Amino acid sequence: MNEYTTVSVKIPQDLREKIRELGIKPSKILRKAIEDEVKRREAQRLKQDIEKLKPLLNKVSMDEIVKSIREDRENR
Repeated sequence: MNEYTTVSVKIPQDLREKIRELGIKPSKILRKAIEDEVKRREAQRLKQDIEKLKPLLNKVSMDEIVKSIREDRENR
């Protein structure tokens, strides 16, 4: 089971009142927003890593890749 930690955020009082009036659960919204931002930044980081590796990957021929995949499958 996951361990949890508390994160707090300050918002204007009038916004807090609107949240209460509308019956909004801020914890669910904030959790979802944070999860989405983490996923977005992880994807961005992966994209950057791929860009860094492109010159190296371009040096490997398609024949070498196919050969390596076949050898790996045969060894299973």
